[in-house]
Amino acid sequence: LHVYLLLRMASKIASKTAKIGWIGTGVMGNAMAGHLMTEGYDLTVYNRTERKANNLVERGAHYKAPKDIARESDYLFLMLGYPSDVNDMALHPDTGILKHMKAGATLIDHTTSTPSLAVEIAESASALQVKSV
Repeated sequence: LHVYLLLRMASKIASKTAKIGWIGTGVMGNAMAGHLMTEGYDLTVYNRTERKANNLVERGAHYKAPKDIARESDYLFLMLGYPSDVNDMALHPDTGILKHMKAGATLIDHTTSTPSLAVEIAESASALQVKSV
């Protein structure tokens, strides 16, 4: 289901020149990011275990730190392990990426998480003029 929704969203992205970032290239994230690459999108990726992104990099993805991906991305996808990982990645005062995203960008979280965290991220994103799904 996630891959189907991902491909539907990808088909709606206006331009294949959109800057797309992907954080979390484990089993599910790697496959989902790979589908975007198959559709012709240029991706910048990150995983805390770098080698789990190697196959994407070998296919042409760029590997960067989360803050750098956040600064550059028009669409930034998360596929992390746990809600606590999402909270830290998105909202942590020192390392959170949300505050580095540009106005008008979209954060798309595919992690199985909690409704309250999704609301917190959406509210924080809205204050920064960032969309959150």
